[in-house]
Amino acid sequence: MGTPDFAVASLDILVQNGFNIVGVITAPDKPAGRGLQLQESAVKRYAVSKGLTVLQPEKLKNPEFLETLSALKADLQVVVAFRMLPEVVWNMPPEGTINVHASLLPNYRGAAPINWAVINGEKESGVTTFKLQHEIDTGDVLFSQTVKISDNETAGELHDALMQTGAELLLKTVNAIAAGNAKGTPQADIPAADIKHAPKIFKETCQINWQQPLDTVYNLIRGLSPYPTAFTTFQGKSMKIFSGHKEQVTPTVAPGEFLTDEKTYIKIAASDGYLFLDEIQLEGKKKMDIVSFLRGYRFTN
Repeated sequence: MGTPDFAVASLDILVQNGFNIVGVITAPDKPAGRGLQLQESAVKRYAVSKGLTVLQPEKLKNPEFLETLSALKADLQVVVAFRMLPEVVWNMPPEGTINVHASLLPNYRGAAPINWAVINGEKESGVTTFKLQHEIDTGDVLFSQTVKISDNETAGELHDALMQTGAELLLKTVNAIAAGNAKGTPQADIPAADIKHAPKIFKETCQINWQQPLDTVYNLIRGLSPYPTAFTTFQGKSMKIFSGHKEQVTPTVAPGEFLTDEKTYIKIAASDGYLFLDEIQLEGKKKMDIVSFLRGYRFTN
């Protein structure tokens, strides 16, 4: 059960290792793009290419879907980047349902663990496999694997690293379950100081507050890159900032104000330094590097 690219790697590793995938559950096709053409999920495209049975229920409690799901007689269900399951679904197979979550549980439970780990300046993240139960992301942990986060790594780069680590950890987990060697550890028994959460990201989360320290601003930008992307207001227009680099000096202008030579750089002041803009997208324009942007931009006084 999964929808985006992150889930495809996990499905693929099970297929490549000869597991009998009796069904793939993914989101319904949705209209997208200018022509509002129906778009298939990444998981559906992969599953169709492998000739796998695909189910796309609008509602997970739909009696027809539940009947079809039950008829598949799955021994185990695997959830990767899907939606919340009702108990009637996750409790159906004899081996239950396991989830691949992109954090080291119990930290970063929630919808956006990759983004929040980077936004909060963490030095490491990881992947956890666990058994589903009532409360979201709280089930007994089966296995976990730590992944380091470099100082300049973006959420997109961490996503790709965790996607592969998650697939490998899933294979380990499913093999252990098949061999009867998967003993869960209650999350309450796992040492954690203050548990950090990973709630859904909204537009207001993405707006840069230049009154904050430079490191906080920088981490927000890389934690939201490439999507949904941090933004600010620049000369009256909204500007997305995909990447930048830091200059740790005392600013000579107020936080949020910028300096530029109008040819090679724009730097915006935070509370204790400047952020040089590297890759941006001004409202109504294409994404571009800063030199290309400055070549065609006319500043207003």
